[in-house]
Amino acid sequence: MSDVDQSVPPKQELKRPRPDARSNMPGQKRDFRGNAKGSGPKAPLVRNEYTPMFESFRDELDEHHDRRERIVKASRDITALSKKMVHSIQPELPDQVERDNQSRLGDISKLLAAVTPDVQGINRYRYSRSMVCIEELIEALTFAHYLRTQRLMGFTEAVAMVAELSVHIDDQMDVDAGDPPAPADTASPRPKVLVTEEDYLMGVFDLSGEMMRFATTSAALTGKMAGGSALPPADGRERTMVVDMQDLGSFFEMLPQQYNKSYQVKLSTLRSSVLKVEKLGYGLTVRGTERPAGWMPEDGDDPPEDDY
Repeated sequence: MSDVDQSVPPKQELKRPRPDARSNMPGQKRDFRGNAKGSGPKAPLVRNEYTPMFESFRDELDEHHDRRERIVKASRDITALSKKMVHSIQPELPDQVERDNQSRLGDISKLLAAVTPDVQGINRYRYSRSMVCIEELIEALTFAHYLRTQRLMGFTEAVAMVAELSVHIDDQMDVDAGDPPAPADTASPRPKVLVTEEDYLMGVFDLSGEMMRFATTSAALTGKMAGGSALPPADGRERTMVVDMQDLGSFFEMLPQQYNKSYQVKLSTLRSSVLKVEKLGYGLTVRGTERPAGWMPEDGDDPPEDDY
């Protein structure tokens, strides 16, 4: 037995080959035949009669992306400044708030002037989806105009106001959101930002939401519906926010309907805002003396939109 054990050779430990130091280096590039590619100088590019055409396409696309990036950045900043203006606008502004709004209008004017050359001609419609800031700017301008004059800024006035803002002149920049636009300077015409009818309509849609919030806040603070006008009512109705909201909603209902998503969403929001102001006005008239000061309507009491 011992002889058999001595005849069995001892187990030898298998040694794995050490990896070559070159295995950690990146693999060598090969062609489709599997042959290693040389590291010599690259072959010169072949040019033909189509090469200049595709190079012009490349340059045009690069210019398009750069232009779009500038417009998107300016639009984002203008939207933020416009929203800050909307939140601070009141019928009688303190001096500090008025100076802040004037400063924001100056910043908006600089941003608009910077992208005005990029949105001339057909480019205004090419980058319309990137120029959503115009809607927010129209909302701020029309809201300030309504609180100070009790009327809606017309399309022509809005076009002139935005055109005036887009022509930035450091020494003459003194634009008030509630004032009418200044007369155009025909001596030295400058490129201006065009306001389309869709921009104006979408901005007025957003205006209805600000009017609803203003009416709710004013009613909670004063206990009565905001309104009033120096002129006598033409149809015998007292001029209040309820009447203005009803007129605004009627105007949009009479317009030719558009069935794209954004228009229908804003139209539904407008209807909801009109209903809220109507309910607020009716409540103040019927049960105004029964409610304590500071009362505000509850959001859960709104009727479904199908009942409109």
